[in-house]
Amino acid sequence: MEYITIDTKRVPIEGEKNILSLIRKAGIDLPTFCYHSELSIYGACRMCVVEDDRGRIFASCSEQPRDGMVIHTNSKKIQSYRRLIIELLLSSHCRDCTTCQKNGSCSLQDLAYRVGVHAVRFLNNKKQIPLDMSSPSIVRDPNKCILCGDCVRTCDEIQGIGAIDFAFRGSETQVMPAFNRDLADTDCVGCGQCAVVCPTAAITVRTNVTEIWDAIGNPNIRVVVQVAPAVRVAVGDSFNIPKGENSFGKLVTALRIMGFDEVYDTSFGADLTVMEESKELAQRLEKNEKLPLFTSCCPGWVKYCENRYPDLTDNISTCRSPQGMLSPLIKDYFKDKDEAENKKTIVVSIMPCTAKKGEILRPDNFTDGMQDTDYVITTQEVIRMIKQVGIQFESLEAEAADMPFAVASGGGTIFGTTGGVTEAVLRRLAKDKSYQNLSNISYVGVRGEDSVKEASVMLGDREVKIAVVHGLADAGRLLDKVKAGEVEYDFVEVMACRRGCIMGGGQPPFAGARTKKKRMEGLYKADTMSNIRYPDENPVLLQMYETTIKGKEHKLFHRHMVEK
Repeated sequence: MEYITIDTKRVPIEGEKNILSLIRKAGIDLPTFCYHSELSIYGACRMCVVEDDRGRIFASCSEQPRDGMVIHTNSKKIQSYRRLIIELLLSSHCRDCTTCQKNGSCSLQDLAYRVGVHAVRFLNNKKQIPLDMSSPSIVRDPNKCILCGDCVRTCDEIQGIGAIDFAFRGSETQVMPAFNRDLADTDCVGCGQCAVVCPTAAITVRTNVTEIWDAIGNPNIRVVVQVAPAVRVAVGDSFNIPKGENSFGKLVTALRIMGFDEVYDTSFGADLTVMEESKELAQRLEKNEKLPLFTSCCPGWVKYCENRYPDLTDNISTCRSPQGMLSPLIKDYFKDKDEAENKKTIVVSIMPCTAKKGEILRPDNFTDGMQDTDYVITTQEVIRMIKQVGIQFESLEAEAADMPFAVASGGGTIFGTTGGVTEAVLRRLAKDKSYQNLSNISYVGVRGEDSVKEASVMLGDREVKIAVVHGLADAGRLLDKVKAGEVEYDFVEVMACRRGCIMGGGQPPFAGARTKKKRMEGLYKADTMSNIRYPDENPVLLQMYETTIKGKEHKLFHRHMVEK
């Protein structure tokens, strides 16, 4: 076996493609800005530089390991080199750290402390550039960009959009949309994956926390909050709770302490989506038209299809997302009570997704011309709110959500991971509701992390061909094959973010492979522990279909096309 020596320790080469991987395998956390395992090697930040036994300095992320190499990761020369890099980055960087949204979670701030930069010798002579606040989902602050290129490669390689790129040269280099347009005027879908990988606050989630606090403090407003499935397996990350653990009960308790009047589970909305979408699929299969049926739960995907594949938009389900279904139902539920008490009900959604902030502003998601979801805050934002109040989250006793929108099936819960929507729809359409068939559905091929998954199931006498894809670049490649006639499907689930909502743009960042896996496992565990596994066996939902909802299904749960 081949070996390299890292700081006197012999480390075997077992297929690693770069020295950085071997260094981390050796238990050394070498700092990086521009390296991400799912992105191409860029080697621009130079933070991962090492020195070999001949005094040569090079970036470990872009160097292939060779048998017999001797690597020093923390020599005096390397320490000095890293301090200079950080100091030069800080010399042209906004240093108002105390008021920065990423204060306490900024990689540049962390590394400046770690490598021992306590002063910056160079003046910042860069001209202040205005913030780009055109997007409802994210904010772009060029003054805090360190040109690591993570956002550029993510937008291009993972999402296939290319809304931002490098412009100009030398000291004038910037990351921006083409021709310095506003982000809202590009093909940006608001997925927020650029904000996930940004090591500073150059790209951040646009926040609505202040507006929420104002509403909570108004006695004439009933503030109702709904919580998406994927939030429950990520919110605990910031409170020393094991990765992927279901923290929904603790979050319910925290939200009540914070002053929310009612706390509901968006998984109930997911059950509604299953009922409506499975009905739509059955109708399209019967008529054999507008196939494949594309899912509509992910607003980033819907916008991507509208931008890049407008000829396929008729194939997108007319169903609203779970958030989009539950919000109008909540307002309809409180309508008479609001009139009697002279109050106004507003709905706040806690979502793993930044694109949801844009979804709620779409007129085709309005009911009777009125916006249904008033505010969307992300998992990151609710974590900030919990910390503002000083709640000791990890010590809270778990509580149940409020009725009637608290009872949800396991099928609704797994909406938060790739393949979950498809599996829930298959459960709904299955005539055999036995435990064995439930197990069979989970093994048809829609689970897992593969970028594209294919499966086929028999529904009655018809074989239904299914595809599940996550990550918009892979979705684009799949759609190209569909248009070219190379593949044929009846049902296609698309999620903009890799692995689905569990890795949405509003989730806590810096999630490694273990965290990603644990979040997915956490949702499947919540499904397994649920008393109701099939959405069409949710007793509260079935009762509402016979009473509250009856005759209003199209009005409340489907998108209404608006002439442009």
